[in-house]
Amino acid sequence: MDTMVLARELSALGRLGDEPSAESVLRGLTTALAAGVPGCSGGSAEQWLGDRVLVSGSHSELIALVEAERELGAGPSVEARRTGQPVSAPDLLRHPPWPEYAPLAVGQGVRSVLALPVPVEPVLLVVVLYAVRPGVLPEHDAPALAAMLAGQVGVAMANLGDFEQMRTDAAQMQEALAGRAVIDQAKGIIMQSRGCSAEAAFEELRRISQHHQVKVADLARLLVEEHSQGGG
Repeated sequence: MDTMVLARELSALGRLGDEPSAESVLRGLTTALAAGVPGCSGGSAEQWLGDRVLVSGSHSELIALVEAERELGAGPSVEARRTGQPVSAPDLLRHPPWPEYAPLAVGQGVRSVLALPVPVEPVLLVVVLYAVRPGVLPEHDAPALAAMLAGQVGVAMANLGDFEQMRTDAAQMQEALAGRAVIDQAKGIIMQSRGCSAEAAFEELRRISQHHQVKVADLARLLVEEHSQGGG
């Protein structure tokens, strides 16, 4: 297997796009496998966290195949997840290890599969490579391939986690700024109606919020809304 081509394809996973998500990382992984592994025509990836699963694939038919396999309770991804070991079926047409799964796969043009469990803490990925020809997938290189996927996907997931944290921090900051702005508006209303200082207006807001057990920002927002509806 030419790992240089695959490594180049996988390296793009760490560069998050405009709408980064775990699903987009998994979709990028499956398309990288189809482009970088000789003989591979498509891929699917399941991200397991406990009993929760997120499924993606290079083709919609493969996503449907994975979901059908889960309903059957038998197939390459089910076995790879259960055993924690690579699972290979070089020819589903002549030597099908899963009699019920094989016709479904062959019906989608799949002749051989290679399933890899890839631990990327805190989740487990189950990656399946599909080929339209028998005996072409790199089953002998499965451990090295799984290790490569774990490294590259781990980087992508770490980058995604950092991005999500940044987005959360930005949202919290924006919320805090919006809350400060509405508090300033409420203080202005109180100052105007009572002829008091800004400090006294804020103390009045805080006193009422404690009495009614509501946040100062929520109380300020209510006051501003009522003032606006009353025409000032």
